[in-house]
Amino acid sequence: MTQILVIAKRPLPGRVKTRLTPPYTPEQAAGLARAALWDTLDAVSATPARRRVVALDGPPGPYVPGGFDVVRQRGGGLDERLAHAFGDAYARCPEPMLLIGMDTPQAGPALLTAATRALATSDAVIGPAEDGGFWLLGLRRPDPALLLGVPMSTPGTGAAQHERLVRAGLRVAVAPTLRDVDTAPDVDAVAASIPGSAFAAARAHLAIPEPTP
Repeated sequence: MTQILVIAKRPLPGRVKTRLTPPYTPEQAAGLARAALWDTLDAVSATPARRRVVALDGPPGPYVPGGFDVVRQRGGGLDERLAHAFGDAYARCPEPMLLIGMDTPQAGPALLTAATRALATSDAVIGPAEDGGFWLLGLRRPDPALLLGVPMSTPGTGAAQHERLVRAGLRVAVAPTLRDVDTAPDVDAVAASIPGSAFAAARAHLAIPEPTP
C-alpha cells in the first residue's frame, strides 16, 4: 500500500504565501495557507494509505492533526528538500510514495486515491500544475537522482521533472492538471471550486485591503 507525504511550511506570517502580499496582509496570507494545509491533510486522512507523513519546514504545531508522522525538511533548494523527504520517509517505510504540497487544497481524496492506484501499474505518477510546475509526484522506488538538479519554481519545472522520469526508463502516469494557489486570482478561483472547504471559508472572511492613495 502507498504512503502519502505532504511537504509543508509552518503557516507563519511573513514566511508563507508571500506572493499574496499584497493585496493580502502577511497575517491573511498565513491564514489562507493554514486553511489550505488543513484541507490537504483532511484529504490525505481520507485516502487509504499505509502511512501518512508531513515533511515540515518549521516546528510542529496544532495545524498538524493526529495520524501523521512529522519529519523535518532538510536540504537547500526545493529539489534537495523533495529528494530528502522522499528518501527519509522511504528509509523508514519502504513502500511506494505519493508526495503533494499544501498549495492545492482542491486535491480531494478521489484524486489522491486514483494517483495511489496508478502506482500499482506505473513506476511514477506526476500531476502537472497550470503554472508549469507539478502538484503531485508519486514514485514506487524513490531515488534522489530522479529529483536532484531539476530546476524548481519555473514555468518548465513540470516538464523537466516528467522528462527526468522518462529518461530514467520509468513508466509514468499523468494525473489531472490542477491550479496552485500562488496569487490572489488563484485564491479566488480555487476557493470557488471547493465551496464548503476550510480554504473557501478562509477566503470568504477576508477583505482585500484598498490600495493606499
